[in-house]
Formats: sequence, structure tokens, C-alpha cells
Amino acid sequence: MSKKPDDDARLLHEQQAEHSIRAFGQLTRVWLRAPDRGKARWLLFALLALTVAQVLIQIRLNLWNRDFFNALESRDGGAFRTQILVFIGYAALSMGVAVYQLYVKQLTQLRWREWLTRHLTDAWLRDGRHYQLEMAGSTDNPDQRISEDVRISTDLALDFGVGILNSIMMLTAFIGILWTVSGPLHMALAGQEFEIPGYMVWAALLYALLGTFLTWFVGRPMVRLNVERTTAEADFRFGLNRARESGEGIALIRGEQDERRGLNMLFDEVKSSWRGLMRSQRNLMWLTSAYGTLAMIFPTIVASPAYFAGAITLGGLMQIGAAFGQVQGALNWFVDNFGLIAQWRSAVQRVITFRDVIEELDTLIEDPSQPTIEVHETQEEKLVLHNLEVAFSNGTTVIADASAEIQAGERVLIKGQSGTGKSTLFRAIGGLWPWGAGEIRTPPRASMMFMPQRPYLPLGTLRTAIAYPAGPDAFDAAEVAEALKKVGLEKLAEQLEKEDRWDRVLSLGEQQRLAFARLLLQKPRWIFMDEATAALDEENQDRMMELVLEELPEAGLISIGHRPGLAAFHTRTLDLLRAEGGARLSRPDRRSTKREWPRAMARAAKEARAERRAQRRAQLVG
Repeated sequence: MSKKPDDDARLLHEQQAEHSIRAFGQLTRVWLRAPDRGKARWLLFALLALTVAQVLIQIRLNLWNRDFFNALESRDGGAFRTQILVFIGYAALSMGVAVYQLYVKQLTQLRWREWLTRHLTDAWLRDGRHYQLEMAGSTDNPDQRISEDVRISTDLALDFGVGILNSIMMLTAFIGILWTVSGPLHMALAGQEFEIPGYMVWAALLYALLGTFLTWFVGRPMVRLNVERTTAEADFRFGLNRARESGEGIALIRGEQDERRGLNMLFDEVKSSWRGLMRSQRNLMWLTSAYGTLAMIFPTIVASPAYFAGAITLGGLMQIGAAFGQVQGALNWFVDNFGLIAQWRSAVQRVITFRDVIEELDTLIEDPSQPTIEVHETQEEKLVLHNLEVAFSNGTTVIADASAEIQAGERVLIKGQSGTGKSTLFRAIGGLWPWGAGEIRTPPRASMMFMPQRPYLPLGTLRTAIAYPAGPDAFDAAEVAEALKKVGLEKLAEQLEKEDRWDRVLSLGEQQRLAFARLLLQKPRWIFMDEATAALDEENQDRMMELVLEELPEAGLISIGHRPGLAAFHTRTLDLLRAEGGARLSRPDRRSTKREWPRAMARAAKEARAERRAQRRAQLVG
């Protein structure tokens, strides 16, 4: 009874593997037909030609093998020396073909990997899919799937293709040679004489079929075990990277012991998966070792009766042994590559699963019958939320039935308790959050700029980090230096061309001020701030907000924040109120008209600063 779930799991795994291989084949055909395939077809043609040339050389060397040993047997010194010269010529030609065959194969693998990597990366980074997949938890370790699994899939696929092609041609050529030189085997059984024509061919086929069946039977668990090992390795590497990136937080709260415990658990999974794979490889190694060792002497033993009977010469015996080895090598391709096939199938399965998940998410978002948040970019300078429902990827509603309209130039502060979905609302407005229902109409996307609590600083120079997402040359040095001065980071103006991990060099407060410098350079018409001043003291917060009002007076501003002082810089507030079935958006509170808000905010900000100074003086006196 307990075997049925295991059988069902094995059947499901096999079905997934078969689907992955078919899908990988379809993806390969797409590559060969794609406009950006480069010289893929020419490279494959060159690889085919070099493979054919190598097979022809091996056929000629097999004939040389006969002539060489016949010269030895007849003690013909002149013929012997001639055959040495012939061998040198064919050996040199074979080496040249082998070198360029390897080079062309590696170049083809690189071009294939490049195309597939770009194909998957573009799909992953399109329209925030990378973020949506992470939030949905539908696929693990996309970095490894794109880097490692794509490399294994393309490299081994081409290796296998060349190997199979070579085996087929070698088998076709040398079966004829083996059939001809081995001749018939005369046998007597129960008083009846009969003969087996080309008996060495049948011996080779029987030997190879037996080896192939035993290899498949012993090694079939290796595909599943390779998938488990790859997943465990990826999870362990992710845990290490996460611990490295969160080193400061771990160290400050002395969380090393817990991190060790978590990493040890992840490595236990690695160890367990490797042990299972090692046991399977050990069993397979027993078989392949015995099989390969016996193959060294098997053809000579089988052909020896004909040699002792004088039916074939020593050269003929050597030619039979060499031809048998080539036939056997061709038939043994599956036996010799079973471990790599298992590794390749697991990599292909991870690549195709990753692609399928992205396509499923695309289908979900693009299917009009599916309840998702519809985000429409318009040319109108206003933001409209209409009957908006925001949910988590598991279907739990976080914001229910929200409607609002924000005109150009308005400054709106969105408030609410933690967990009411304020940041998730921003993600929906940005087109990153499809889960839910309702409609969002946005102004042109190019006019919008989002400022999260932790700004993203790309790798590279400081100029690159400030100009992001524009290129590093989008603004001249004087503009960048002036923006840094306005946000109080003029000391960084001399380091614009310096490369560093600026997300580590700068404090979070400095990073947030750098984001404001980026804002001054980009000059968007719509600004979305999600706790963008949370790491700043109140004085610097006021300074940054006043800077936005002075430099971008016509820009619309939608902010998320909790500090009371922020309200002074906005014309109205929207409250997300916690309720059963999802937070509700309150009616908008208009505190001033668009014409009145600059004076009102300046006055409110001044009053707030005066009140804070009075409170600090009172604390000092007390």
C-alpha cells in the first residue's frame, strides 16, 4: 500500500521530465528560426561537416590498422615504414579536425547559451515579472536557473547531439566493415550445421543491448536525484548569500548561532541529496566498470576461433577488434553518458519549469476573464483608482473596494496602520501587483518616479547610481554636483567616477538623500514616495520635502508616511482603515485648494518646526 504514493510521484516526475524535454526541443527550434540567432545555422553546418570528416578519417585508420599489422606479420620492413608515414599523415589530419571541431562546438554552445540566457532574462525582467514571481513564491533560485542550468542544458545538449550523430555514422560505417571482415560463424548443433553471417555484428549488438538495459535499470533514479541535488545546492547558496547581504543585522543582534543552525539545516539537505546520488552512482559504476573492462577482451575472444582456424590473418584480427570497438563505442553511447543524461534532464526540467511559470503568469495577467488589477496608462495627467481590490498572491484581500482620483499637482498623503496595504497599493499603481481586481488609470509611465524606503543603487560608479535608471552620461558633472549640494551631499561630488558598493558605503539616510538628488535630476511630473524619508531626522526630512516643493512645484506627490510633520507638505490625506474583509480607503480630506496649498504648506511646515524647537528646549530645561 505504501508503494502507491511513491509510484505516483515517480510517474509525475517522469511526465514532467518528458514535457521538459519536448519543450526544450521546441525552444531549440525557436532559436534556430529566431531573427537574433546569429550564425547558429552556419555553425551547426560546420560542426556537422567536421564530424563527418572525423568519421571518414576513423574509417581510413581502421583500414590502416589491417595493413599495418599485416606488414608486421609478414616482416615487410618497407611496407611497415610506409604505413608509419601514412599514419603520421592521418594522425595530423585527425588532430586538426578534432581541434576545430571542439572550437566550433564550444562557439555554438556559447551562442546558444547567450540566446537562451537573453531570452529568459528578458522574460524574467519584463514588466516586473521578477518581483511578481518572488512574491508569488512560484519558483526558486532564478539566478541559478538562468546561469547554471542554462549552461548545462545547452552545453550537454550539443555534446549529446554531436555524440549521437557521431555514433550513428560510426555505427553505419563500421557495421559494414565488421560484417565483411568477420565473415560467417559455422556452428553445429544437434547434428545440424548452420552458419551465422556477420556474427561479430550480432555479438556487438547483443553486448550493447544488454549493457544499455542494465544501465537504464540501475541508473534510472539518477534523474530525480539530480533534480533534488540541484535544488538543495541552490537553496544552500541562497542561504549563504542572504547571510552575507544581511551581515550587519545578523551581527548587531548576535544572530550568528541561529544563522548557523539554518545554514546547517540547508547543508543537511545538500548532504542527504548527495548521499542518495552517490549510492546511485556507486551502483552504476559497478556495472559500467565491469562492462568496460570486459569489452577490452570480448571481441578478441569471440573472433579468436576464426584466427586459430586460419580464416583471418593477424591484421584481420586487429581490424575486427578495432571495428568491434568502434561499433561497441557507438552502441554504448547511452551507457557511457547515462550520468550526464540524468544531470542534463534535471537542468532542462528546471529551465523549462522557470519558463513555464513566467508564461503562466503572463497568461494570468493578459487573460481578460481572470480577476486581476487592470493598469491602464493614459495621456491624462491624473491618477484614478476605480473599485480597486488588492489581494495577496494566495487570494487574501488586503484592500477592498478603493476608489479615488488625484489630479496633477496635488500632494496626497496616504496614511494607515501597519499591514493595511499602503506599500502594496503603490506596487499595484506601479504595475507590479496583478493580484486583485478593479482598475487603475495612471498618467504616462515615463512621467512617474517611485521612491522606496531603501533606494536601489546599481553597481558601478557613483554617477551611475545617481543617474539611474538613465545612463551615467545623461547628466553632466555640474548638474550632478549641484543636485548633490542641494541635498547636503556635496562631499560626494568629487567621487562621481569612483566605483564602489555604494549601498554599503552610504548610510541609509545618505542613500535616501541621494534618491532626492536623483529626483531633482530626473524631474518627473508624478512622484510616489514610500517612507522615502524614514531614515532622516525631522530637520533633514523637512529640508528634502521643501526642496521638492521648490524645485518641482507642479509635480503631483503621493506619499506614504507616519510622521505627523509630513502632513504639512501635502494638500490632503487618504486614510486606509483596517476593516473585516480588507482595509477601506476613507473619503479624501481636502485641506486646501490647489492654488492655496503652497502658502498653506509653507506656513504649516514653519509652525511644525517652531513647535519641535520649543519641545526640544523644554526637554533641555527640564
